[in-house]
Amino acid sequence: MNFADFFKQATQFETSPYDYQRRLAEEAWPDVLEIPTGMGKTVAVILAWAYKRRELHDPGTPRRLVYCLPMRVLVEQTARNAEQWLCNLGFLGELGDKKVSINLLMGGESDIKSWVEYPDEDMIILGTQDMLLSRALMRGYGISRYRWPMDFALLHNDALWVYDEIQLMGPALSTSTQLDAFRRDVENKPARPSRSLWASATLRTDWLNSIDFCPFLAGLTTLQLDENEKQSAAVQKRWCAAKHLNQANTVLNAQNAKKNATAYIEALANEISEHHKEGTQTLVIVNRVDRAQQLYIALGKKLKAVPRLLLHARFRPAERGKIEAALREQIGDEGRIIVATQAIEAGVDISSRILFAELAPWSSLVQRFGRCNRSGEHKTADIFWVDITDNANESAPYPSESLATAREVISELSSARAADLPGIEEALVPSQILRRKDFTELFNTDADLSGFDVDISPYIRDIGTPQLQLFWRAANEDKTNEYRPAREELCPAGIAQAKAHLGSNKKARSWDGLSRQWIEIRADRVRPGMTIMLDAAEGGYDEELGFTPKSKKTVQPIGAEQQSKEADVYDADSLVTIGRWVSLSEHLLDVAAAAEKICESVAVEKDIAEAVITAGRWHDVGKAHPAFQQALKTSDTNRNPPDENTLWAKSAGKGRLKYESLAEDKPQARPYFRHELASALAWLEHRSEHPHSDLIAYLIAAHHGKVRMGLRALPNENQPDDDRLFARGVWHGDLLPPVCINGEEIPETSLKLNLMRLGESTEQGPSWTARTHGLLTQYGPFQLAWFETLVRLSDWRASATEAENE
Repeated sequence: MNFADFFKQATQFETSPYDYQRRLAEEAWPDVLEIPTGMGKTVAVILAWAYKRRELHDPGTPRRLVYCLPMRVLVEQTARNAEQWLCNLGFLGELGDKKVSINLLMGGESDIKSWVEYPDEDMIILGTQDMLLSRALMRGYGISRYRWPMDFALLHNDALWVYDEIQLMGPALSTSTQLDAFRRDVENKPARPSRSLWASATLRTDWLNSIDFCPFLAGLTTLQLDENEKQSAAVQKRWCAAKHLNQANTVLNAQNAKKNATAYIEALANEISEHHKEGTQTLVIVNRVDRAQQLYIALGKKLKAVPRLLLHARFRPAERGKIEAALREQIGDEGRIIVATQAIEAGVDISSRILFAELAPWSSLVQRFGRCNRSGEHKTADIFWVDITDNANESAPYPSESLATAREVISELSSARAADLPGIEEALVPSQILRRKDFTELFNTDADLSGFDVDISPYIRDIGTPQLQLFWRAANEDKTNEYRPAREELCPAGIAQAKAHLGSNKKARSWDGLSRQWIEIRADRVRPGMTIMLDAAEGGYDEELGFTPKSKKTVQPIGAEQQSKEADVYDADSLVTIGRWVSLSEHLLDVAAAAEKICESVAVEKDIAEAVITAGRWHDVGKAHPAFQQALKTSDTNRNPPDENTLWAKSAGKGRLKYESLAEDKPQARPYFRHELASALAWLEHRSEHPHSDLIAYLIAAHHGKVRMGLRALPNENQPDDDRLFARGVWHGDLLPPVCINGEEIPETSLKLNLMRLGESTEQGPSWTARTHGLLTQYGPFQLAWFETLVRLSDWRASATEAENE
């Protein structure tokens, strides 16, 4: 099928695609896509990827399309469109059916069945820069730390990153170029090629000029409209759509900015009311959520008969979904007024007859102008820009210098037609740059001794923008602590706004992965990327206005019927108590077989495939440890295994394993026992001469994500009565009974922990830290994470099959 027919089938349009859309689908991928707003960049990229993957089987097109958007409000809209296009083509499917799945990364996603389980399938991953880049930095917001390496691996291997509307990305833009530069490094390249595409209607190539990406800048290829395309009737209708540009009478200055900007809001509401036209849409874009909320209320008092919508980034999905549905409804006789923040600038397919826009950086203003008379549907249309004076101290979230530059440009214009707008001359404001050393250090997923992680937010967002997720529950709800939030409950918020709401006495809880419960947290302990549970009775959210820190009205919790008990696969219990007994020998063979299949499906090179398969074969040898066997046989139900003398890997019981005291240990329990550490120690004891000995040991230890780069005891871990070494429930000198794997006999093993210490021991050689950092240097972070992910997935797949065969 040629691309024109492919495009028509997908979109159900009668018209052929633009020529640039055809070129994008049929030629090699560019690095930069610069296309005017309203010209179909999103459909161009998604259908070009689908065409190359499913029709052309292009080896240069990665199997994962990672579509990164600056605003959460855009993600679901893009997902709906992509679903429709793929459905029309017959490509849309669910995870596991070998078609194309669409996966949203916005927080609150299930950890039970996830896109990371299918590295061998074509898929589209849609998300905000917060969710996607935090995962790409091994600090995934909203997911368990134990899954961080898996998301990291799949987002850096066999992935096409598309960064849309890059003028809104802030510091994330330089992070995106730095990550691409790291992947281009021959010594640290991914196991599977990945690439990036930066897209915008307002783009300067020098914006991509970060310190490590600089050498590649001259070789970048850019796709733009050619001269013939610009003269076509279809393009000219949009390119020359009338947009008269006026300065609004209202100005935000030092005087009317006082007292919550009441005077300013009243004046702006009056001016909007005067210009609104019946039967048409008026769009108002302001720079801050609080001003948008106040203006929305003020307009409701002045134009009671005119329907209004409020759109910003701080709504729960339930309320935001209603707003987006209302956006698609036909405009009535009274017309409609939409009040929005910059959340509407990028990708939202909306057009207005009248547009009011607060002064913003020139690149943002160009995007806002694209939301007025978008398709040339009106013979005349008016844009009113609202000045923000230098001394008003109200330029946030933008630098005042950027507003001054934009004021100079816009003051000289009377038309905002795309054809009349000057190019973008302003350089981006420098931000904190992700350097190679910082990036490499993020590979270690252990929290520091204070319990915190490196703050990656400066690499992702400007200060003051949404950086965490909030949700509300009734404080007296039974078993509240057993439930994790559904995605429909989560509301993005800024650190400062969240702290302002909490004050000094409001209740908040955050999830503690070790104790597996929600624990109370003070306002000064709130950190970027957290998911915070708030007391519904203490307010903070309004269904019509969104997150409102000063609101005292009781919040109505939502999604109760969708809340599910925490099933943390990273704690391994859900993979252990599967409803039937499975011997250790059988499980080890099952995982080795699954590893062989998955290595074949993603074309892993022979020697690495052998290491992955061997790690799968040995990964649970440590389950022979008496601590594990005792815990397995005393799980909540069906305590008696078929044979007491068999070593078991899976149980017919249910519930979380409890590692109580062994007879010789009393009274010391081992609550943090990790069988994978025992497995790695056994491997090193018996197979230290293997050419990939350290790599296999690492893959064994890391297959649940809890024992990786470092090896140390946990703060609350019980220690032996004597002075021997201990870590993660394993004590130096523990005896592991013999294990037989399909005729291969592993003799009794005395587990040694000398490698916990720094330096080199006479018994075990280099320390664990030295070994793992040596592997990181040898393979680089992208490959090492990829290898460990293959082992983990092999375990998951084998365990799932074993559970199905109950």
